[in-house]
Amino acid sequence: MRLHRLSITAFGPFGTTQEVDFDALSSAGLFLLHGPTGAGKTSVLDAVCFALYGAVPGARQSPGASLRSDHAPVDLPTEVQLELTVGGRRLEVTRRPAQPRPKKRGDGFTVEKAQSRLRGYDPERGWHALSTSHQEIGEELTQLIGMSRDQFCQVVLLPQGDFARFLRSDAEARGKLLGRLFDTRRFAAVEERLAELRRGAEAKVTAADERILALAQRIAQAAGPAGAEATPIAARPGEPGLAEAVLEWAAIARSTARERLGIADRVVARAEDRQRRARHALDAVRELARLQQRYEETRRRSVALEERRPEHDRCQEELDRARKADRVAPALELREEAERAHRRAADALGRARVQLPPDLADAGPDQLAELERRFRQELGGLESARRAEARSTEIDEERDRLERESRADDATVRDTEVWLAGWDDVRAGLRESIATAQEAATQAEQLAGLLAPARRRLEAARRRDTLAAELRTAREELAGARERALAAHEAWLGLRERRLRDIAAELAAGLVEGAPCTVCGSAEHPAPATEGDGHVDRATEEAALAAHRDAEETRTRAEQALGLVRERHATADAEARDEQARDADTGDPAVAEPGPSVDELRDTVDRLTAEHAEAHRLAAGTHAAREALDAAEREHAGRLGLRQEAERRAAARTSRREALDREQAALYDELTAVRGESGSVAAYADRLTRRVELLADAAEAVRAEQAAAQRRKEADDRLSDAAFKAGFDTPEAAAATLLDASAQRDLQHRIDAWQAEAAAVADRRAERDAREAADLPAAQPSVAQGEFETAERLLREASSGLAAADERCGELARLSRQAADEVRRLGPVRQEYERIARLAGLAAGTSADNERKMRLEAYVLAARLEQVAAAATARLQRMSSGRYTLVHSDARTGGRRAGLGLYVVDAWTGSERDTATLSGGETFFASLALALGLADVVTEEAGGVRLDTLFIDEGFGSLDDQTLDEVLDVLDSLRERDRSVGIVSHVADLRRRIPARLEVVKERRGSSVRHRLV
Repeated sequence: MRLHRLSITAFGPFGTTQEVDFDALSSAGLFLLHGPTGAGKTSVLDAVCFALYGAVPGARQSPGASLRSDHAPVDLPTEVQLELTVGGRRLEVTRRPAQPRPKKRGDGFTVEKAQSRLRGYDPERGWHALSTSHQEIGEELTQLIGMSRDQFCQVVLLPQGDFARFLRSDAEARGKLLGRLFDTRRFAAVEERLAELRRGAEAKVTAADERILALAQRIAQAAGPAGAEATPIAARPGEPGLAEAVLEWAAIARSTARERLGIADRVVARAEDRQRRARHALDAVRELARLQQRYEETRRRSVALEERRPEHDRCQEELDRARKADRVAPALELREEAERAHRRAADALGRARVQLPPDLADAGPDQLAELERRFRQELGGLESARRAEARSTEIDEERDRLERESRADDATVRDTEVWLAGWDDVRAGLRESIATAQEAATQAEQLAGLLAPARRRLEAARRRDTLAAELRTAREELAGARERALAAHEAWLGLRERRLRDIAAELAAGLVEGAPCTVCGSAEHPAPATEGDGHVDRATEEAALAAHRDAEETRTRAEQALGLVRERHATADAEARDEQARDADTGDPAVAEPGPSVDELRDTVDRLTAEHAEAHRLAAGTHAAREALDAAEREHAGRLGLRQEAERRAAARTSRREALDREQAALYDELTAVRGESGSVAAYADRLTRRVELLADAAEAVRAEQAAAQRRKEADDRLSDAAFKAGFDTPEAAAATLLDASAQRDLQHRIDAWQAEAAAVADRRAERDAREAADLPAAQPSVAQGEFETAERLLREASSGLAAADERCGELARLSRQAADEVRRLGPVRQEYERIARLAGLAAGTSADNERKMRLEAYVLAARLEQVAAAATARLQRMSSGRYTLVHSDARTGGRRAGLGLYVVDAWTGSERDTATLSGGETFFASLALALGLADVVTEEAGGVRLDTLFIDEGFGSLDDQTLDEVLDVLDSLRERDRSVGIVSHVADLRRRIPARLEVVKERRGSSVRHRLV
């Protein structure tokens, strides 16, 4: 990372805009940042940190602290702009903190939100915007730099005071600082995770023991009295002997239950034998009682049968007479049918004679037929009168039609007159409609010109919103690629570190007996190093490095994809704005107004579409309006013609009416002579037709009545003959004896029932067992039933006891199997708990296997501190002329845990002492060496990002001239790696030794900076 240019405006003590040219200062390799106390030297470094991370170091970022300069004018916003190269990319980051500004309307101030902007430089495209999102810019710069803000402030802005305290602090304070720099939270998370797993495994073991104890309690409940007599289990959940004690106790309970089951089985056998004997005795007594009851019932049925014999004889006699009468039934039915037919014919004759005139009430059929013939002849002579009457009706209808036509023509003439009166207004209105439609056509063309651009802007807005989702996806993919790249980098560093630890074994693998060692040159190899567990070879490390590089390439592709999506999104957003909005756009994404939304543009398109459709609809009416005018003119001409035609038809109708009146008068005289008192010839003909029908009906009724009387006489003769042959004196006697089929079936059923009962009683009186049982004493079933119920009750009680004993044995066996299964499942759970507990104790430093009582996080920090000490020693020896060496110690002191001890070895005395015993000047160059070493280690940890610009803050005043020269020589040697180092100090001697300087001048109107280059 190399800084090029810094612009500070209204920031800290700087009231105006100040420019710092780091390229000019860095050309000398070593430059001095100096000025009086309080002038703002540290504020320059704060501005660099704020530009990169959006915050300043340490307590200066405390809540309530303001970054805005009190010297700045109210209308000058606070802003920091930094141009730098990092990760091979030239970037420019601009940040503004949240700050008050004057209101645009009214008095007072309003708080303006913080703003950020990131631009990139491309030789082909020049400077182009990358992002205006705080989060995106922060993630992008942190990924490129590879360090958090705390790491940057410790590595790039080297605060000597902090490292001096680091040298004198205890292990706990060193652990906090190293933890912030190297981010060992994941190792602390591993410790916590192992502790959590241990608690979870312990809970599983306890839960399993509790389930086993619960099964033991259920076994005790199932065992009943046997469980109460057993010895209680003294073990508790979590104790090793609990499972075995429960299994042993369950075996004793099962054995006792099986003994009780055998006793219950024998009791049931005895109860079953007694119940069988009682059952046999009860069955014998019940059979005797049944036979005695059957004999008594037979006797009662025999007595009742004799009492019903007279009724049986009566039913038999009545049934025999009814069967004789059945032979007379057909003749009787014929007589009744003939009687009914004669009554119907007589009734019809009476109704027909009532319709005749009184003088024909007693007329015979011949007289009635003669009158019918005469009336039919008269009816045939009315045909000519009917035709005359029909013509008279036609004349009346035609006269009505002519009257209707006259009224219709009069209405047509009146309507035509009314229509012609408004003709001028109608014609003017239609001509005005044509003019309106032509104006709408012009407006439709104008709206069509506005609608196409509006639709293009709507489509661009939709693409913009779609690309916004793709932009979020690309950002998420970039974040994932960055995480994977970081993980691959950490994996590679871990493998590299492990390989370096065992590098001696790798070199020893290539030793050949008698050949010199490539390290020490000796031809003898008495104790070559051997590979330890988990040794990492070169191929594994190179594979991890390749994976790291692949992940970096993936991250780069994701960044390029994100940039492409950003450009497409910006293009779509620009197309979505109208011409006026694009002209007003400043080009600055940080201050540009948001583009119109899809809903707003859709509303605009819908409005223009509706207006265009309405104008197009009105314009489409031009042809219709012209057609309407033509049609109105044609209708005008047509109505004039209709009026003339109606007047012609009125004259013709007058002549026709006169002719019809003459013809109607002649027909009237003819019809009056024919129809007489009748209203019409048709009415007179209907009256004659009715008389003919009445005469015909009366003649037919007389003939039908005479025939029915003859058939009745013949039926009487046949009935008398049938009654005599059946044995009856008269037909009436036969009719009185006649029964229907239902009554005969009822009599036969009663006769059959009496005969069946008589046969059944005879069969029962013949049974010998019943007669013998009747001679014995009366049976007593209740006594035998009581004995049987007692035996049944004893058997149920015994069976219930047996079932309970059998169920108890089954339940105990089932619960014992469950307990055994729980014990088997507990084994692996307990083994897993013991394994996890050992790992958790080892990581937490509480296990006996961890001899130094060192936590996992402390162990990792100790390794990092060892690397830092080695890197710092390389520079400390040059500063101290080879006298001092920093060494790491993991020894325990004062009962505390080991891991973060730091000592200095004095080559002049050969002694090792604590870094807290160094003098002021020694502490300065030791802390400087430590800071530079830490910068190397953190830089390597961050993925090898080059730190081409460093700042060292204060501490040079405690050095003598010789030591100061040696320290400056060390700092000047950093130029060999193309680095530039800025020293922040107010020591006057440094201004003589360092020609390239940046001076901060303190003034009443605010501080300013001056470049002094040689």
